[in-house]
Amino acid sequence: MLANARHLSTDSVLLAREILESSHVAVTPGAAFGANAEGYLRFSYASSLERIHEGLERLRRFLGEARRRG
Repeated sequence: MLANARHLSTDSVLLAREILESSHVAVTPGAAFGANAEGYLRFSYASSLERIHEGLERLRRFLGEARRRG
């Protein structure tokens, strides 16, 4: 699934790296799929429900922190 993340960053590679380093959740930057996908993140749900729920919880915390930073 590709999700629009332009409200968080215009550089999907840097954003994906920040998510990985701070939340330990791997996402693929949209830039890997071409210029038209820049600003998006690709999420895969090819895992167990338990791992998906854990990843979503980590992303929720990341987004909450990003919102507080401004």
